[in-house]
Amino acid sequence: MEIDELDSRLLLLLTDEPRLGVLECSRRLGVARGTVQARLDRLERRGVLGGFPPAIDLAAMGYGLTAFAVLEIAQGRRAEVATLLEAIDEVCEVHATTGQGDLLVRMVARDNDDLQRVIDRVVDVEWVRRTSTTIALSTPVPTRVRPLLERALR
Repeated sequence: MEIDELDSRLLLLLTDEPRLGVLECSRRLGVARGTVQARLDRLERRGVLGGFPPAIDLAAMGYGLTAFAVLEIAQGRRAEVATLLEAIDEVCEVHATTGQGDLLVRMVARDNDDLQRVIDRVVDVEWVRRTSTTIALSTPVPTRVRPLLERALR
């Protein structure tokens, strides 16, 4: 299901100012409070809106190094490996992929020595057969949804 113009305007507003309440959103969008609440409820039910977590800068928390690892794992063990990776605090995301590897893992570390420790933990996960790790030097395009939301306004 696609989102309509009002959904898009609401999501853009909350993307820019996630702490806004329903009443303020309704005022800025020029619609009734109940309309905004109904839209938020519907977007949440459909899985479009997953909550309102704060934007946390991991580098400011001391985790200034981001790395990506491509893992080759034992066939048929994706769920088990993902569960074991989830137990490693520095693992931020795990994606099942096609191509050279089976899983793409985004992880953070404090420095190179800390990254080695994290990689050692990942390699020690049962059913991980091979890894290839790349360190991110910068993030010229951070995670974003704005262009997709703005497309709905056109």
